[in-house]
Amino acid sequence: EKGLNNAEDLKKYFFIDTYNFFWTVKPEEFFKKFENQYNDFWTAERIAKEKQIGLSRDQVYALASIVYKESGGKPDEMETIAGLYMNRYKKGMKLQSDPTVIYAVNKASNFTTPIKRVLYKHLREQSPYNTYANAGIPPGPICVTDKNSVDAVLNYEKNNYIFMCANPQKFGFHKFTNNAVEHEKNAKEYQQWLNSKNIK
Repeated sequence: EKGLNNAEDLKKYFFIDTYNFFWTVKPEEFFKKFENQYNDFWTAERIAKEKQIGLSRDQVYALASIVYKESGGKPDEMETIAGLYMNRYKKGMKLQSDPTVIYAVNKASNFTTPIKRVLYKHLREQSPYNTYANAGIPPGPICVTDKNSVDAVLNYEKNNYIFMCANPQKFGFHKFTNNAVEHEKNAKEYQQWLNSKNIK
């Protein structure tokens, strides 16, 4: 009825949160709750910011899902990560986000192929969600996201970063740079850490 074709189209109507329902809830009531939450979230202020940054609603949610996955759901670096991806997007660079590759590979295998480490063979996965294979923002979110991630995109940090790499000295955080040589050094250090932990 709302032009939604599959579960992918529903992702933006849900936020990661805790919800209470009685087991007798009717499907119409269930979905109405989330539709109301969606409408309440999109205030005039947020709609104005969405127009200001020049992304469609679907692009905002797709980018927010990448920010959510890259940040591990922690708000600390979300606006910085969103700024980095906006920089890449505006420059016409591929976003090259590992979580999009993981999602693309998982989706192709009907979510039966868990990936602990992204390998070169995974980067070749032919999927519109694979941001190593395709430029631009994916056609939709790679996961259900949270409000913080969407707000991080709408309020992305104005920085000059175009590279990020997981920080082995500070688990769950990243090293950011706009320098390719420095990024190579960071990436090599992270690869060595993965090898030392025997993560394959």
